[in-house]
Amino acid sequence: MNTHSPTDIDVAGLMAEMGRKARTAARILATTPSKAKRSALNGAADRILAERDTILAANRKDMEKGRAAGLGDAFLDRLMLDDTRIQQIAAAMRAISALDDPVGQTIAEWDVPSGLHISRVRTPLGVIGIIYESRPNVTADAAALCLMAGNAAILRGGSDSFHSSRALHQCFADALSAANLPPEAVQIVPTTDRAAVGEMLRGLDGAIDVIVPRGGKGLVARVQSEARVPVFAHLEGICHVYVDKAADREMATKLVVNSKMRRTGICGAAETLLLHADAAPTHLLPILDALREAGCEIRGDRTVTDMVNFATPATEQDWSSEYLAPIISVRIVADIDEAIAHISTWSSHHTEAIITNDTAARDVFFRKVDSAILLHNASTQYADGGEFGMGAEIGISTGKMHARGPVGVEQLTSFKYLVDGSGQCRP
Repeated sequence: MNTHSPTDIDVAGLMAEMGRKARTAARILATTPSKAKRSALNGAADRILAERDTILAANRKDMEKGRAAGLGDAFLDRLMLDDTRIQQIAAAMRAISALDDPVGQTIAEWDVPSGLHISRVRTPLGVIGIIYESRPNVTADAAALCLMAGNAAILRGGSDSFHSSRALHQCFADALSAANLPPEAVQIVPTTDRAAVGEMLRGLDGAIDVIVPRGGKGLVARVQSEARVPVFAHLEGICHVYVDKAADREMATKLVVNSKMRRTGICGAAETLLLHADAAPTHLLPILDALREAGCEIRGDRTVTDMVNFATPATEQDWSSEYLAPIISVRIVADIDEAIAHISTWSSHHTEAIITNDTAARDVFFRKVDSAILLHNASTQYADGGEFGMGAEIGISTGKMHARGPVGVEQLTSFKYLVDGSGQCRP
């Protein structure tokens, strides 16, 4: 696909044409055999590995532009590709190709007194629009998940990842053609003009069935505010780790550091640590020492700053901050109920973890905390569709309608009812 500057094209016309092509491709994909979809996915993985030099060269252009623009370290980390990450992208595509094809799966079936046999069967959503910012791997993950679920995709990557995303998309387009599938099944918007986003949010004359935004708070807020089609999204990832009084100190230290510091710029990174008061004398300093040694800044409540001389005072704004940086806010709570109350007040309902050897405390936490993902004795950095065995994810949804948590192939389907009769007329 040719690329265009924002001044030399009719954006509305371009996007409408992309919508029409996607709708046509979606009708073909809805009945495409699993074998053909798997062939395209494995072919795309092969091409990505074969074209790694081209992809890395494109990524270097984006990285140079990002540095010149003064992008922060967390943003540049999300943008950066290297040989390892390219191998991970290809591996994710192969993992998705190995998943059960959800299209046509029977979710439930039953008979009713009239003699009718009713089945609820998975069916593709249709056309999915994905609007994302700096992570070029989203190009491959989104394309692969949409295809496996029988959907066409329209991808609109950010200007920061413009060259990287297009290099990855070209591999996918070539693989679709080689598998005798329409290359329009996965299209990428060829312009950085933001008007293209507006056209997608208006639905492209009914062509788009759902929008998935991947990016910062500003992008997601705009999508949620302006979209005229359904949206799968989370606005922020304000994730908490609660260390209970029955937590093993060594385990808690390891898990808190990993939850915060493994990758600080992802939505599953912990932003707030809550520690039971009974565990504070034995657990607080070792945990915060380990965080500091890993390069993390500590912002604590009054109790924390009284106990630890390298912690700075937290403000109320800290409890609602998604830092996406090596900073963590820390609060001492009287008990698990106070921890849950804090989470209920400040959480974005994305991911929360409890560290404890008390199964009763674990059960209370799991029952009372209303977030999309809850973990027990595990790092919040596992909040990821790939780690959940979904191959990859198109995003994390914190909504409660249709999709919640990692959005994988099953979440990218709807369903229809198939009703078999034997001549019944309703009296």
